[in-house]
Amino acid sequence: MLGVYEAKKGELSYSGNRFCSQIADVRLTNFEPYSSSELLDKLSNSKHFYHLHQLDAAMFMATVDYFRSIKADWCNLPLTTKMISSPGEIYAGKKLDYTTDAMPVNLEWFDQGNIFLAESSQFYLELRLLIDRVEKVFSIYNSFRKEPADFSHLSEFQHIEFEGVVSFQENVDTYIGLLRHITKHLLNHNEKDLAFYLTKSEINELKQTFDDKNITTLTFREAMQVLYKELGDSKYQNNSLKNFGAFEEVALTRILKTHCNITEFPLEEIPFYHDSAFTEKDGHKYARNADFILLGYRETIGSGKRITDIDAIREKALFFNLPLDDYTPYIDLRAQAKYRSTCGFGLGWQRYMQWLTKMPYIWDVCHIPRGHYAPKP
Repeated sequence: MLGVYEAKKGELSYSGNRFCSQIADVRLTNFEPYSSSELLDKLSNSKHFYHLHQLDAAMFMATVDYFRSIKADWCNLPLTTKMISSPGEIYAGKKLDYTTDAMPVNLEWFDQGNIFLAESSQFYLELRLLIDRVEKVFSIYNSFRKEPADFSHLSEFQHIEFEGVVSFQENVDTYIGLLRHITKHLLNHNEKDLAFYLTKSEINELKQTFDDKNITTLTFREAMQVLYKELGDSKYQNNSLKNFGAFEEVALTRILKTHCNITEFPLEEIPFYHDSAFTEKDGHKYARNADFILLGYRETIGSGKRITDIDAIREKALFFNLPLDDYTPYIDLRAQAKYRSTCGFGLGWQRYMQWLTKMPYIWDVCHIPRGHYAPKP
C-alpha cells in the first residue's frame, strides 16, 4: 500500500520512491537549509522541482474547483493576530508542550505591543460566517509556528482551511471529499508528474485510496487500545496525547492497513476551541473533533466542532490562562443574534504533497523551505 514510512522496532524508516533511496530512520536527519547558490542550482536543474511545481499548481486549481462545487467562498484574511489557536503554550506555562499546534511567532507591532503571525486562519473564517447568507468559507494561507523543522514539520507552511455552518459529520465528509477530488484531479491531469516519484502500481493504488473501505474511523481511546494490543507497551493504556506521536500515527495506519480518522481526543489536551463530545468516558471529557492520518504517514487534517457556549469558553479561558481581551471578538461572536454553530478543518498542504510523492522529508516538497534557521533567500 502507498505510504511514506514504516514504524518498526522504535524506528521510522523511509520506504523510498523512484527518486529517493530507503532511509533507516528519518528522525535522525536534521533540517539543513540550502545555501542560496545550492537552491538556485536545484531550482534551475532538478527535474524534481519542475514536477513538484506542476503538482502544486494543479493542487491549487483542484482545491478551488472543489470548494466552488460545494458553494464555499474564498476569503482574504489577515496574517497578524492576537488570537492564536493553542494559547496554552504561551499563556499557561506550556500546558500543551507535547502538541504541535503551538508556539506562534511573536512580533512587535508599531505601538500596539506584541502580536503574532497567524498559525491558523480558523478564527477569522468563523467571523466571516456571521455575514448573512454566507454558509461556507475557505482559505489557502501561510501558517507560522515557532518550532524547529523536522522530517514532517516546517516552521512556515500552507494550510487549506474550511469553516461552514455544517454538522460534524458533514465536515468530515467535506474533507474526505476534498482529498478525493484533489487526488482524482492529479491522476487525471498530472500522471506524468506523479510518475516521476511513483511506480505504475502505486499510481493505480491512488485511484481507490480514499474509498470508504480504505478509511478506518475510531476514537482516540480505541486507537490506543489497538496500539497496546499490537505493540504491547503499557504506556498505551494511558489515553493521553503524550503517548501518541509520529511513530504511533504511522504504526496505527500500518496495523490497520488504512487511513485513520481518529475522533474524540482528550478535551484538556487539545486546542481550547473544540466543543465537548456528547459522551464522557473514564471520568474525562473528550472533544468532538477528528484528525485524519494518511496511511503510512502523519496527521494531515485536523478538524472539529467549535465550542458554542460562552460560559464554557470562559471556563476554558481560566484553564488555559487566556488573555480575554485578545479573544473578545471570538467570545462576543457567540452573543450575536445571527451566530450559528460551525465546524471546520485545516489540511497541511506540504504534508499531503509529501505523502503523495513519497518524499523522505517535508522540506523536499517545498521550493523555498522555511525552518528554524532558514530566513533566506
